[in-house]
Amino acid sequence: MTSASTSAPRPRPHTGPVTDPSAAVPLPADWPTTEAQARAVQDELRGRVVRDEPGPVAGAGRVTGVDVAYDDARDRVVAAAVVLDAATLTVVEQATAVGRVSFPYVPGLLAFREIPTVVAALGALRGDPGLVVCDGYGLAHPRRFGLASHLGVLTGLPTIGVAKNPFTFTHAEPSTARGSVAPLMDGDEEVGAALRTRDGVKPVYVSVGHRVSLPTACAHTLHLTPDYRLPETTRHADALCRRTLTDLTT
Repeated sequence: MTSASTSAPRPRPHTGPVTDPSAAVPLPADWPTTEAQARAVQDELRGRVVRDEPGPVAGAGRVTGVDVAYDDARDRVVAAAVVLDAATLTVVEQATAVGRVSFPYVPGLLAFREIPTVVAALGALRGDPGLVVCDGYGLAHPRRFGLASHLGVLTGLPTIGVAKNPFTFTHAEPSTARGSVAPLMDGDEEVGAALRTRDGVKPVYVSVGHRVSLPTACAHTLHLTPDYRLPETTRHADALCRRTLTDLTT
């Protein structure tokens, strides 16, 4: 598969509740349909991840959360992109897009179910998204190319992954204080960080996506979690895509 075939389209965007299923995001004609094809795309694009940039400063500019919600019975996926002012954590813009489920559920290949619709939601934004925070993985992925890395390579945006669980990786237990961190390990390789965002609460799992260092990714994650375990970006994007899916299916 050539690099041209891995570029997500700039599909028809939606900025409010989606009510017309015929307006769903179109897929590229040669979007992967098998595990072998998808793994080949990962192998091709993985080397394009930029790991030597520090990334945007935490608390400055804009930061965008992306998330998806599924209605498998109707073969629909809704993506939301919610932009926050990084200094105040107030919502300044948001957009949604609806698409068809574009790939079967296969652990390690979830990006292929989500990327086209997430790209469409980002494309519907009027302003610069700034840093994009994904509810998932970047380099903390068995093939070192999770959703955050895939999205960053396709869009050129700085991205990080903040996940709820460590996938298959291991870590020592961080101390109980907010801000405590422990390396997330795959054997002898550090692939991310287990970061405590609330005192005594289960950590989140932070990894580099594209054009951001791991210390910067952790700094952003702490800045985005003043009150809850998960980043405000993720919380807002999750709520928006679920509301939009409800509007679509009722």
